Order: sequence, then structure tokens, then C-alpha cells
Amino acid sequence: MKQCTLIASPFGDILLRAEDDALTGLFFVGQKYFPDERIDDRGGETLPVLRQTQEELAEYFAGERKVFAINVQPSGTTFQLRVWRELVKIPYGQIESYGGLADRLGLEGNSARAVGAANGRNPVSIIVPCHRVLSGAGDLTGYAGGLERKQGLLALERPAITSARQMNLFGA
Repeated sequence: MKQCTLIASPFGDILLRAEDDALTGLFFVGQKYFPDERIDDRGGETLPVLRQTQEELAEYFAGERKVFAINVQPSGTTFQLRVWRELVKIPYGQIESYGGLADRLGLEGNSARAVGAANGRNPVSIIVPCHRVLSGAGDLTGYAGGLERKQGLLALERPAITSARQMNLFGA
């Protein structure tokens, strides 16, 4: 069963999309690559994964959650999935560069651009933390939800110094 719902956040409304027991999308309303989804407003039972996502996001925005436990199943190319799996290894409150991410993936040449393109297509933002990736010079670049949101999410996390890791989110 596929279901979508809208929730409010400190950074604007968010569309959550789930299928069965996995979150398949988390998009800021109006962001680049926003899906053409119908909101399920029939008043039926909300999928448990959507309820869990709402609870965990509320804790995250309140500064109480640093690691998500939600099962995510994003759709993408093999390369995109590799990049997104690497993103969840970036700890809360820390940042990585596109080039550093390419190096961690064992990519050669000018792969930072390809990593950036895959990062921009991440369909489960925040939980798969594409906002934690900056340019090699440390500049805010390329966030489908908008640079103001990226800056806000980083400001929310930056006071934290933790080694918490976000592993195994892809249900593997």
C-alpha cells in the first residue's frame, strides 16, 4: 500500500511518501524535483512507517534525535543508491565535501560532480542527510530543498559533537 501525507516542520511543509513498511520519499513542498503525488486525505489508517517518521522528525527538529531508525527504500540508479548509502554514514553534526564523498566511494577523476548530481536527486532528504555535503571549499551548494533550508539544518546539527552513525537504514 502506498500512502502520502503532509506534515509541518520548522523549515516548511514536508511531503512524506511510504509504501508498505518503508519510507520512499521526504520532500520539502516546492523543492526541486518535487514529485507529482496525490495526498491521501481519505482519513484511513496511517501507515506505521509514516507515524514513526513524523515522531522521529519531531524529535530531530527538537534537537533530541541524532540517528534515524526508519526503514527507507529510495528509488534510484545503482550509482545514486551507492551515493545515498554513503550519505547515511556521515555523522550528525559533521560535514563532508562532494570530492571527499567521491573518494570514499573509490571514484576517480572529476567524480565530485556526479556525486553532487546523485546527492541532489536524493528522495529521502534529512533522513538520508544530503544537507551534510558541502563544496570542497566548504561553501553551501546544491540543495534541492533550497540553500536556506540546508543552512538551517546544518545550524540545527552543528552544535553536536557525536560519533553517532546512521547505518543500515536501507533495510539491508
